Amino acid sequence: MKPDYIICHSKYVLDIAMSFGWKAGARYTNLRDVKHLNSVHFIDIDWKNYDYDRHLHAVREKRPALTVARDVLDATHLDEILREAEVLGRYCETVIVVPKDPALMDEPRLSVPYMFRLGYSVPTRYGGTEIPTTFFRGPVHLLGGRPDVQRELARQMDVQSIDGNRLTLDAKFGDYFDGQRFRPHPEGGYRRCVTDSIRNVKALWETDTDHD
Repeated sequence: MKPDYIICHSKYVLDIAMSFGWKAGARYTNLRDVKHLNSVHFIDIDWKNYDYDRHLHAVREKRPALTVARDVLDATHLDEILREAEVLGRYCETVIVVPKDPALMDEPRLSVPYMFRLGYSVPTRYGGTEIPTTFFRGPVHLLGGRPDVQRELARQMDVQSIDGNRLTLDAKFGDYFDGQRFRPHPEGGYRRCVTDSIRNVKALWETDTDHD
């Protein structure tokens, strides 16, 4: 089964992505981006300035299929984060928990109950998890990263959902994802870059992997 590919961005980009079958998401700080939609698949967070009350309010209002709890950067905070995730789960189908503290590797499934989906933060120059993929058992959500890296990770984990805006960042500079890497678009233009990137990412997932 192919994973749900989610994008959180402007109405302009969301409309393009949804025409290819992608799911719409929004940060709880930017719900205006999805006010034209009848439903929202994913509520993302402002991880740098996390506000649990604001997050919970958005999830209660939108009732998404998915949302993500704040990152588990310190194993001593896990119980508190799981309690928050349990409450969020009353208003959405699935809550993603993102373990990042290597100390969690001492426990089965990184101490995250099966009622939650594990979130794997794809390593980039901006951060990501240091925990090996072998510790991520059961359904997994990929957060961020390049499309080719995300596709390779699906060979190692049971990837059920993905979110990321990398292609929109490159599109600002006239680059697009050609199915293997980002490079300058032969014609240029933000819309062409976004549209062709999404088309090529979708095609990338048409090819089976060992885990698939």
